[in-house]
Amino acid sequence: MKVLVTGGTGFVGEEILRQLHRAGHRVRALVRDPNSRSSQRIKAEFEAELSPGNILDTTSLRSFFSSGEAVIHLVGIISEIGANTFEAVHFRGTQNVVAAAKDSGVRRYIQMSALGTRADAVARYHKSKWAGEEAVRNSGLNYTIFRPSIIYGRGDMFTNLFAKMARWSPVLPVIGPGQGTMQPLPVECVAECFVKALSEPLSIGKTFDLVGPDVLTLNEVLDCILVATGRKRLKLHVPLPLARAMAAFLEIIYPRILRKAPPLNRDQIIMLQEQTIGDRQPMQEILKVFAPELRKGIDYLGKL
Repeated sequence: MKVLVTGGTGFVGEEILRQLHRAGHRVRALVRDPNSRSSQRIKAEFEAELSPGNILDTTSLRSFFSSGEAVIHLVGIISEIGANTFEAVHFRGTQNVVAAAKDSGVRRYIQMSALGTRADAVARYHKSKWAGEEAVRNSGLNYTIFRPSIIYGRGDMFTNLFAKMARWSPVLPVIGPGQGTMQPLPVECVAECFVKALSEPLSIGKTFDLVGPDVLTLNEVLDCILVATGRKRLKLHVPLPLARAMAAFLEIIYPRILRKAPPLNRDQIIMLQEQTIGDRQPMQEILKVFAPELRKGIDYLGKL
């Protein structure tokens, strides 16, 4: 099958391309810069055909969709910068991809969303993801939507960040009380779900939570990371009012002066406090994907 993939150079995207290639699928990837190191890597390693463009450029999308049998839409942002707002990327970008798929006759559509996405969400990130999901659900396409919890693995920006921090810092920062819940799962399991869904008719028209077997607070996740690294560190709990003030400051300074997305924003603070629990039964029963416990899945951290 020829599969069109947006966001194929990202952390999750590369693993999906790896498994698509391993399964014998052909891949065309939408990339901003075909000459970038990440684009050339997926071309060399996974024989990906590179198609220049982005999801906010409808002309480039028409070229991207000139041939293909299915599309996997992965593009997403965790922080806003300039015109790349949550609403623009997660909603309008998804609308553009959906329209291009319909116009080109590509009927099979798989969407990356996020656990916690819902109509009454508080965080603008989740609100924009919900709007994107609605565009997919109302498209008439043979869709599948995936909502993963925290995704970990070699090269992630979560477990690796705290593991490296534990190497030099006597404390690990925690925003608020650290009682928000998550169900981490490895990137390999997420990619397996996407690839299996392509050939699983029972996944069509469904929205899946992609979650691991553990329901853990942020404090407990950090404890697992410390055990994996063989280190003992104290947790420094940053009061929520102070964290919000810091985030608001960073949201101004980083985009305007440093021209970068901020490392922390107020939406992330909201989401870190939420008690979000997903249902892994459909993932296991329909796609036959079984994620390991976190403590068994992060042994790679001991090698950092």
